[in-house]
Amino acid sequence: MTDIEELKAHYLVAIDACAGLEALETVRVEALGKQGRVTALLKTMGALSPEERQVKGPAIHGLREAVTSALAARRAALENVALEAKLAAERVDVTLPVDAILTGSVHPVSQVMDELAEIFADLGFAVATGPEIEDDWHNFGALNIPDTHPARAMQDTFYLEPQARAAGDGHSPSSDGAGQAGPAPFVLRTHTSPVQIRTMMQQQPPLRIIAPGRVYRSDWDATHTPMFHQIEGLVIDRGITLGHLKWTLETFLRAFFERDDVVLRLRPSYFPFTEPSAEVDVGFTIEKGKRVIGGDPNGPGGGWMEVLGSGMVHPKVIAACGLDPAEWQGFAFGCGIDRLAMLKYGIDDLRPVFEGDIRWLKHYGFAALDVPTLSGGVGTA
Repeated sequence: MTDIEELKAHYLVAIDACAGLEALETVRVEALGKQGRVTALLKTMGALSPEERQVKGPAIHGLREAVTSALAARRAALENVALEAKLAAERVDVTLPVDAILTGSVHPVSQVMDELAEIFADLGFAVATGPEIEDDWHNFGALNIPDTHPARAMQDTFYLEPQARAAGDGHSPSSDGAGQAGPAPFVLRTHTSPVQIRTMMQQQPPLRIIAPGRVYRSDWDATHTPMFHQIEGLVIDRGITLGHLKWTLETFLRAFFERDDVVLRLRPSYFPFTEPSAEVDVGFTIEKGKRVIGGDPNGPGGGWMEVLGSGMVHPKVIAACGLDPAEWQGFAFGCGIDRLAMLKYGIDDLRPVFEGDIRWLKHYGFAALDVPTLSGGVGTA
């Protein structure tokens, strides 16, 4: 018994004296390893008589538990010391300037998407998304654009292989109008308006959403590409008027261009899915030889520039989504995100936006820490 107590005291002192994890592991192996001294004592238990086991058993087990507990406590203490030393050695001063050479850049389109989400979130809008491959009904039919409507040709659609549809599915009426099964074309969505339809069918009003994302049309020139980015907004509620639409667009554009002198002009227009419809122009002026949004459009060098389309949601669109147009009204608007980026950041040609030229990205890109905020400015931080 005296030997057991002396062995216990020896290992407790040895464990406490360990200055590192390697030394602690050496002590553990010496005590509790396969050939360890504590392990050897445990192995003698089988050769003891019942009377001896009753006397020595608790002492030997107590020795093992004391050594095990001391090892665990010392290991935790040494690991904490090692962690603190590592944290002290690897500490980074976050107030130092970021080394631009070692960082990538945020694409201006991605930056503008974040700016738009920040602005509309402050106005109470949620972000909604949907598939980029759409069926004919969500992309056209539900938006009051029937099979023979000229707006289909205007959108220069990429059609995919027709798929058989079940008769009476209620979403893709056959061309003969009799509800018979027939080919249902799928398309690369030409706008993000199908997201509005899906949201109105899946959620109960009131609704306030924006739908940003990629869209596709068969175009290619200085201001058009086959794939581009669009954002649309939708509000569905009771008692919605054109006044709500104008205030929302005015607030949005002033926040986006970061100028309080942005002036809007709504021109009557036509869209199948809104009635009445309006093209939205913003006033611009010439500053330092460049056209900028804001200021007096009627002054020297000033003028108007179209930036988006808008209108009150057509009653047929509201009804197609299962809502009563006599109870629910709304407005919608849409614009090209790439177009907004060009206007705000002085990009002259749309095509390089998608070419991936690293020199272009270094010139127009944003640092990763240029996070848009309304308090700090939604442009560069």
